[in-house]
Amino acid sequence: MFHPLRVSAIERITDDAVAVTFAVPAELRETFRHRPGQHLNVRYRIDGEEIRRSYSICAPAAEQPAVPALRVGIRMVDGGAFSTYALKELAVGDEVEAMPPMGRFILDPRPGHFAAIVGGSGITPVLSIASTLLAREPGARFCLIRSDRTAASTMFLDEVAELKDRYPDRFQLVTALSREEQAAGLPSGRLDRERLTGLLPALLSMPDVDGWFLCGPLGLVKGAEDALRELGADRSRIHQEIFHVADEGATRPPVVQGEAAAESTLTATLDGRSGRWSVVAGESLLDTVLRSRADAPYACKGGVCGTCRAFLVAGEVRMDRNFALEPEETEAGFVLACQSHPVTPEVEIDFDR
Repeated sequence: MFHPLRVSAIERITDDAVAVTFAVPAELRETFRHRPGQHLNVRYRIDGEEIRRSYSICAPAAEQPAVPALRVGIRMVDGGAFSTYALKELAVGDEVEAMPPMGRFILDPRPGHFAAIVGGSGITPVLSIASTLLAREPGARFCLIRSDRTAASTMFLDEVAELKDRYPDRFQLVTALSREEQAAGLPSGRLDRERLTGLLPALLSMPDVDGWFLCGPLGLVKGAEDALRELGADRSRIHQEIFHVADEGATRPPVVQGEAAAESTLTATLDGRSGRWSVVAGESLLDTVLRSRADAPYACKGGVCGTCRAFLVAGEVRMDRNFALEPEETEAGFVLACQSHPVTPEVEIDFDR
């Protein structure tokens, strides 16, 4: 369900990125109290067209009775309708609709040693994770390894520097610039699998890391995951969120490989109500539901944000792309409705689980 939120602040943080803060009305404070790492799905009409996008919350998670802080980072994307609007036209006082915070790329504060490898705007949810963890849990340490093009293009530079100053013994920062040399630190170049395989053991005691958080473009996240697996990191400790997919053909393994059924019927449960519809040839399960239920959850429709996550109750489906669900989730029976097509004549999914 979407709720109107008013823009209370807009801050230019790089030439191509802004931080947007939303005011939370008193009656919606609990609805919008986020966990560190979650994102907002926003909806706005531009020239009569409904635009939905997903943006991670960069502010620390606020505990009761503090007012939740909703601040998101938005970077300009070539051809991006909402990002272009946010950087060029969105103004303080404007109203944007948003769904309550969601997402499973989270770390609730607990003692331990945690690390993140991020690229570009992938810093956004990790900033919330790290700042919340270090403020609430004195027995926690955090290592941030970040990759950016240049110092000028680095999002939230001041906020990360403040963490380093505030927690010098518990926060470790390593920065790599791909297109610019640094006076100190790592030589320029991308953080790929080969480079990370050599770098990580020199920075950290790998067995002591309780959780890895990988966020950014697909190439960086995939390279980091491969490096961690090569170094023996436990798969259950690796969490990832993809922000940009350049290769349209890339995907994680689908739940079921097979041809879509010539004819199929879908049963779907959403907000406690079930419906049953025939699936039109070629359409996704999400599109089938949207024909009758405009409240079906979605944002990107590209298999990236995970908003349309549903539990496969019965039948089999083929997912075209999956960049949002962890292997444990697909093994447990969850699918992305926007990417799923029926393989069997009868399919049932549940959005409420």
